Amino acid sequence: MSTTEVGTRAAIRGTGRPPVAAPTRWLAADMGIAPVAVLLGILGSLFTVVGSWIPAFWGDEAASIISAERPLATIWRELGRVDAVHGAYYVFLHFWIDAFGASELSVRLPSSIAVGVAVAGTVVLADRLFTPVAAARRIAVMAGAVMIMLPRVGYMGAEGRSYAIGTAVAVWLTIFFVALLRHRITGLLPWLAFAVLFALSIYVFLYLVLLAVVYGIAVVAARPGRAVIRRWLGAIAVGVMLAAPVIVYALSERGQISFLAHRNSVTFSQMFVIQWFGNPWFAIACWALILVAVVTLLRSRSRTVVLLVGWLALPMGILIFGNIFIAPMYSIRYLSFTTPAVSILVAVGVSTVFSRGVAAGWIRVAAVVALFGLALPTNVFERTQFAKDGGSDLRQAAQVIGAQARRGDAVVFDETTRPSRKPRLALRLYPQYFTGLSDVTLQTPYTERSGIWDSVRPIVEIAPSLRRISTVWDIELTTPASVSTPVNVGALEHLGYTISRQIPVHRTIVYEFTRETT
Repeated sequence: MSTTEVGTRAAIRGTGRPPVAAPTRWLAADMGIAPVAVLLGILGSLFTVVGSWIPAFWGDEAASIISAERPLATIWRELGRVDAVHGAYYVFLHFWIDAFGASELSVRLPSSIAVGVAVAGTVVLADRLFTPVAAARRIAVMAGAVMIMLPRVGYMGAEGRSYAIGTAVAVWLTIFFVALLRHRITGLLPWLAFAVLFALSIYVFLYLVLLAVVYGIAVVAARPGRAVIRRWLGAIAVGVMLAAPVIVYALSERGQISFLAHRNSVTFSQMFVIQWFGNPWFAIACWALILVAVVTLLRSRSRTVVLLVGWLALPMGILIFGNIFIAPMYSIRYLSFTTPAVSILVAVGVSTVFSRGVAAGWIRVAAVVALFGLALPTNVFERTQFAKDGGSDLRQAAQVIGAQARRGDAVVFDETTRPSRKPRLALRLYPQYFTGLSDVTLQTPYTERSGIWDSVRPIVEIAPSLRRISTVWDIELTTPASVSTPVNVGALEHLGYTISRQIPVHRTIVYEFTRETT
């Protein structure tokens, strides 16, 4: 049987109605794929973790670390005001950092591990969605390989945020859902368990609530009977009610992402290139294969296409629609949890295009290798030192201070940019390089506030504290469009300091100011 004739398993197949499995067997999987899934999961984690420590931390990771390093009691106070949607991750990271420290490798390692779990889940899910077994295994293995190479997966796996963990949760929740639907389960306890897991997924990452829409169209397409539909509706309702606290807090704190409204409008490149694929050539190849996959599944009357295309397109469509007509809510990283659907569709495309011929198997291997080659430049770039947030150089700026400043010097920071890009984050992320220096503009440290960031005062208000300090270091964020004199530079010069040195880093510049003390 060729791949163009591959149908889906009974859960989402257009013909036949399988018997309900025995209560003790309905969740049991065909474990033949398990060793392959575990192996690809391990490879996914290893591929992701290699070089993950090279890029400097950036602003969103700073929010994770600063929040996690608070005393546990103050985390709850913070979440009542901002970032409730990341609360579960911050609490987890609090204990992780206590155990393993806050280096780039340590903070990002949970995400790399989560990528492995997500890759393994993608393999298992693909194996369950297709028949016959030989075709299912072929697609499953390729889906795992594609998942590993996707630049979006590599990025989220080397970042101290919850997106990789959310993706792992999403794919395994989908496996559970497919099992329930495939076997027409009507028992209360399995669906209640699904409701609890669905609620927990929302606590991990709020936007996983969009999976309810994806699952909804899969249920409609499957036509499983009224009893299953009622159970599904009840489970979704219970899940949303259990997750109500984080949903309510998220709605009340939506203003914290209002800055998204000031960014450029959502572009074609963002949606169809950067979103998952990172570079145009890889994107073109993958979209062509996805189109082949969709046509193939439609021609074979497969209802798998409903689940996979819905998973790929509906969350993105909903967020973009909301971003345009309701409130800021779209970011490329928010849709990381759709990468399993992308990987499976690309794998179906490869299996379809290269399904015939004596050497078809080797040709498919060559095709996957070629895809890897197209993705490699982006994957390599993601492991360079300035790869995060358009060039974050917080570690490198801190290292300049550590190498050049002396005990008793003062340090000030550019406070004119948005919080996630402020050079002050270098002090919080890499405190070892600022030992012995005076943070003269600090008013209230973040640990004493309900917000995430420090509260500071302008230089003009702390002039008396500088009377006996002969050297002040100023870390300024620069952009190609910067033409005016930085605020701190003007203020320090007004106090009698002169610039002794300017040390360019990457997107920041470190100024050394000196003067005669009084």
